[in-house]
Amino acid sequence: MGRILLARHGNTFGPGDTPVWVGAKEDLPLVESGEAQARALGEALQAAGVTPARLICGPLKRTRRAAEIVAGLTGFAGQTEIDPRLTEIDYGSWGGKSNDEIVAEFGQEALDCWDKRHTRPDGVDWSPSDAELKANALAAMADAASSRGLALVITSNGILRYMHAALSGDDGNAKVKTGHLCAAELGGTTGSRLFWNEKPDADLIARHFS
Repeated sequence: MGRILLARHGNTFGPGDTPVWVGAKEDLPLVESGEAQARALGEALQAAGVTPARLICGPLKRTRRAAEIVAGLTGFAGQTEIDPRLTEIDYGSWGGKSNDEIVAEFGQEALDCWDKRHTRPDGVDWSPSDAELKANALAAMADAASSRGLALVITSNGILRYMHAALSGDDGNAKVKTGHLCAAELGGTTGSRLFWNEKPDADLIARHFS
């Protein structure tokens, strides 16, 4: 069994901005508070005495920048790996819209389906398919868990929900806040959650990875 850390990138909206759905086609950078969240993750790892053996992220600006900041703070000396399987979902016609706009166009039930029940609403033009997203999530985690030493995977909210679905455990809430951290243990193609959606904390990391 191998253990991995999973992190969501930090904020892409600042004070006064209206948050919108940000998918594969909305390649936004981290804002100032998002960079601070990445620093908090790196500092928690540093304080726990943990340096990743592998640092893996998706190809979008927000995940690549978070990985760059963490690498600098932890003394990671390797090459950050860009894994296309970690690319955020393409939310199609939902991309770039606020929740209010989505409710107006697609209905409250469609929003609640994803936001509260963590399942894809019927009839949406998202891609890839559910099956491909779940397979990619599991394969990316299994690859990371096969590492010698700790692998840190930085990705996005939608992908983390599919990772959550691919793992067993008691936590029924798949949401991960920006800048928050999860951990999993995998062997082959099966795995379980160690913790989910936690603020980066040196003691928590040390308990599971030191």
